[in-house]
Amino acid sequence: MGINLAYAAIEAGFGVFSNSLALISDALHNLGDAAGLGLAWAAAWLASRAPNARHTFGWRRATQLSPLLNALLLVGFSGALLWEAMSRVAHPPNVPGEIVMWVAGLGIVVNLGTAALFHRGQHTDLNKRGAYLHLLADAAVSVAAVIAGFGIWWRGWEWLDPATAVAVAVIIGIGSWGLLKASFLQAMDAVPEGIDKNEVERFLLGMSGAVAVHHVHIWSLGAEEIALTAHIVRDRVEGHDAFIDEANAALHHRFGINHATLQIELGESCLHDVHDHAPHH
Repeated sequence: MGINLAYAAIEAGFGVFSNSLALISDALHNLGDAAGLGLAWAAAWLASRAPNARHTFGWRRATQLSPLLNALLLVGFSGALLWEAMSRVAHPPNVPGEIVMWVAGLGIVVNLGTAALFHRGQHTDLNKRGAYLHLLADAAVSVAAVIAGFGIWWRGWEWLDPATAVAVAVIIGIGSWGLLKASFLQAMDAVPEGIDKNEVERFLLGMSGAVAVHHVHIWSLGAEEIALTAHIVRDRVEGHDAFIDEANAALHHRFGINHATLQIELGESCLHDVHDHAPHH
């Protein structure tokens, strides 16, 4: 956060001085990075709070809301940038290309360096993924600004400054859609990516003594924690504890489900409402 805030201030100053929309947009995006990192940091802190009588799952849901807000921030930024850039395309201002090149080049180093800190954790933690993609997007903005600065310096193509901003806005908007969709689905308790609910049901049905499986729900509790609840009908009255222990271990090993709650029922008469239309009474 400190690195991005410092660089955003420097870049914004040079952007205003040189009248470069490419640099100003990059500075705004770096400011957005700092805000995104702040959201990820706050979410990680909230998620570490212990459960209590009111919040029985703790605050782990914060790591799902953070990337959603991060994605909305990116989409909003790209829209504002596109609006401003389009207004400048017809009448591009005079911009010193060498200043744009050097300042944006520093931005590549800053953003790739900070993105590397999140590379390992972003594969399993959507909160870290949001911060990682945000930083990579800003590195792309810096690359585009360097190219624009070179074209202005070498050929005098002033139109490259707003044109680059337009291209960057479109790329960021498209790239943010995947994060927005994934974080929204996670916040809505959708089955996590990479898990097939039907496959999980078939797996449970194939376990010893299981004759029916229903009321299966799978959702993400937070970073690297997946929950499952299910009713399993068995044709025998013994061995339920061993069955549950075996099922929990297998669900964790095979599907990454590490917070399973299984309800054992006896006989076909206990299917209840298999269509899940309403809770039991």
